Amino acid sequence: MLDEAGNQAGVDMDGEVVIRGDCVMEGYLGLPEETRRTFTGNGFLRTGDIGRIDADGFLKITGRKKEMIISAGENIFPREIEAVLARHPAVSEAAVIGVPHRMRGEAPKAFVILREGASATEGELKEFCARNMARFKVPAEIEFRTSFPHSPTGKILKQHLANKGAAKAGGAS
Repeated sequence: MLDEAGNQAGVDMDGEVVIRGDCVMEGYLGLPEETRRTFTGNGFLRTGDIGRIDADGFLKITGRKKEMIISAGENIFPREIEAVLARHPAVSEAAVIGVPHRMRGEAPKAFVILREGASATEGELKEFCARNMARFKVPAEIEFRTSFPHSPTGKILKQHLANKGAAKAGGAS
């Protein structure tokens, strides 16, 4: 686990998961620059996964480095916000992306599908988030949807949400 500075992350601290071993590739054939970016100086493969190791030595994956939102200098992992929103009784499914924000650089935007017959407002969901996570992680905007685009494996295709949602983004507090 490496922190942002490339040092070993401490217990219960988020860091990028790195691996090394006989079954790990040696690099990209004919792509030395890509190989250099993917491996650390001492041969560990950067997985792109963000995780944390607890006091018992167990690894918990907390997000993906490419999905990380940097808002006013704070690192925000969409998966954490999605997990909080999923605990709300009215929410069936949630997805979070980073969108441009004029004050913070980037801010989280949530897309939410409500359970059949349930109702909730943007304000109610933001307040629920504020009670269950740090204030800077609360989505700047929540957009309600009736469905999400999914891959064949069932994963939400966030890039499609980003493309449709980008036009409305960028100024909420």
